[in-house]
Amino acid sequence: MEDVLAQLADDKLGIIVLPIFLLAIILEAIYSYQQKRQLYKGIDTLASLSMLVFSALMEFFPKIIAFIIFFQLHELSPLRDIIQRQWWAWILLFFLDDFIYYCFHRANHEVRIFWAGHVPHHSSEYLNLGTALRQGVGERIHKFFFWLPLPLLGFDPLMIFIVISISLTYQFWIHTELVRKFPDIIEKVFNTPSHHRVHHASNIRYLDCNHAGVLIIRDKLLGTFSAELETEPPKYGLTTNIKSFNPIQIAFGEYGAIWRDMKQAKSMKDKLSYLFLAPGWHHDGPDKRAKVLRNANP
Repeated sequence: MEDVLAQLADDKLGIIVLPIFLLAIILEAIYSYQQKRQLYKGIDTLASLSMLVFSALMEFFPKIIAFIIFFQLHELSPLRDIIQRQWWAWILLFFLDDFIYYCFHRANHEVRIFWAGHVPHHSSEYLNLGTALRQGVGERIHKFFFWLPLPLLGFDPLMIFIVISISLTYQFWIHTELVRKFPDIIEKVFNTPSHHRVHHASNIRYLDCNHAGVLIIRDKLLGTFSAELETEPPKYGLTTNIKSFNPIQIAFGEYGAIWRDMKQAKSMKDKLSYLFLAPGWHHDGPDKRAKVLRNANP
C-alpha cells in the first residue's frame, strides 16, 4: 500500500503549475484594472479561491481511494503487460481521457445531482483566469467513477492521473476574455477561450454547450457545440444567479434546493426525477431544462 501511495505522490503537476496560475491571475487582474475592463471583482475572486480550497479538501480522500481502486483494477487487466508507458500509449490515453472528460462534464450538466456538485464552477458572473480555479466541490465525490474503465484497459493509475492533470492544466488558460479568436484551424479542433466563453454563458442558445476538455471536436460530433456569436455576447453565470459570495452557499446550496424540491414532490418517480433529470425540470412546471428552452427559442 505504501508503494501505491508513493506513486500517487509523483503526480505533482498541480502543485507545480499552481504558482504559475496565481501569477497569471494577478497579471490579468492588473491588466484589467489598467484597461478599465472590469474583468475582476475582488469578493468574487475570493469566492473562487475559496472553492479551490474546498474542492481540494473534498477531493483528498476520494482521490486516494480512486488511486487504490485503479491500482487493483490495473492488476486485473489482461493488457497491463502490453500497455506500458510507451509513447503511443500516452497518445492513446490522451484521446481516451479527453472523451471520458467530455462524458463526465456533460453528465455534470444533464444530471441534477451531478450538477449540484459542479454548479460552483458556473456561479460567477465573471469569466477570468480566477474563475478557472472556482472548481466544483461536490463533483469530487463522483468524478473518478468515470475513469474506472482505463485501468482495466491496461493504463496504470499514475499515467491516468497525470493525463487528467494535463487536461485540467490546459483548461485553465481558456477561462479568459482577453483572447478573442485563434486561427480557424485551431478553433475547429481545440477547445479555445471563445468556445469556453459559450460554455460559461447563461444565454439560452449557449446553455449546456461545449463540454470539451481539450478537443472541441467532441461537441461537434455529438451535437453539443455552439459557436460564439458576435451578435450575442455571452452573459456569464447561471440562469438564476446565486447572488451570494458565501462559500458555503456557493459550494452546497444546490443540494439544499434539490432537497426542498424533493419534499414538494408527492410520487417517488418525481422525487427521483429531481435527482436524475437535468436541472430546470419541475414536477408541476414550467420545464426550464436547457433543451426545452432552446426548442422554445430557436
